[in-house]
Amino acid sequence: MGQKKYPDELRERATRMTLEALSDPARAKGSIRRIADELGVHPEALRTWVKKAQIDQGTRPGTTTDETQRIKELEKEVRELRRANAILKSASACLSRRSVSARPVDLPVHRDQEGGVRGRADLPGVDQRRSQDRPEHVTHAAKTRPPSARSLRDETLKTEISKVHKDNYSVLGARKMHVMLNRPEIAERHGAGHVARCTVERLMGDLGLRGVRRAKSPRTTRSVSKDQCPADLVKRHFEAFAPNELWVADITYVRTFSGWVYVAFVTDVYSRRIIGWQTSTSLYTDLALDALKMAVWQRKRAGADLCGLVHHSDRGVQYRSIRYGAALAECEAVASVGSKGDSYDNALR
Repeated sequence: MGQKKYPDELRERATRMTLEALSDPARAKGSIRRIADELGVHPEALRTWVKKAQIDQGTRPGTTTDETQRIKELEKEVRELRRANAILKSASACLSRRSVSARPVDLPVHRDQEGGVRGRADLPGVDQRRSQDRPEHVTHAAKTRPPSARSLRDETLKTEISKVHKDNYSVLGARKMHVMLNRPEIAERHGAGHVARCTVERLMGDLGLRGVRRAKSPRTTRSVSKDQCPADLVKRHFEAFAPNELWVADITYVRTFSGWVYVAFVTDVYSRRIIGWQTSTSLYTDLALDALKMAVWQRKRAGADLCGLVHHSDRGVQYRSIRYGAALAECEAVASVGSKGDSYDNALR
């Protein structure tokens, strides 16, 4: 299971504050969105937490958390019992029938079929019984028969597939491996001619090789409603004739070995210099707020007057939170946001 987006302490605090607000008729209206903006969480996530808490307290109909966990455990137990039952059925049918032909024991061999390859591996004596049922001349012929042309070709391709997979950081799947094997320089090296994609899939399965799926990119902007946003004062004209005339703020992300890392920064359009930045493993309001505080501290330390400064950003909840707006008002800056779903409104080059 991946790392939770929000800590348990924040979930409990947000849920408690919302339940207290909902119990007060004077504060109930719009309490979920107001508290979510204040704590820097998504309103729908907070709504889900509150719903679960109300169900657990018995004030709302539904299945409680303990009941849901118990249902999952029972479903897992039923799946294990069905698998064990399928194995016993296959073993009973195998051991009670005496085969007189060279045909292997009639067990399902497809991996998606109940009692298939995985189930058959747990049956004692199946392979010995199968070899005893084969005539002697069939067994001798199987042992002394020279390898077929297909087997030789498969061994050559397996060697090439292993090499190509290792040379490409062990991330290629069957689709890209099929393209690589049919490139002229690689096809000339293995000499097996055109390789079908089904052949690549079969051989990679035999070797236990599989590709690496690209993870979904994180979503850094969760916009608020249009009524709560100030106007776009920039209109994509990222030009300034003096320092501290126009700042542009944004959040990006970087993949690391320990997971995604988010970076918030504030840029002065006049010098194209990053004057405030902060990194974090989560998208809390503090991430953007710390970058703004750093920028304000640097400029005020130099004696700059930030009155009338235009601060431009997207419609992310971090920039539209109450604390971020209070920080802008404290330094007498004017907020400006771009349109919803248009990254070019915040694309400073």
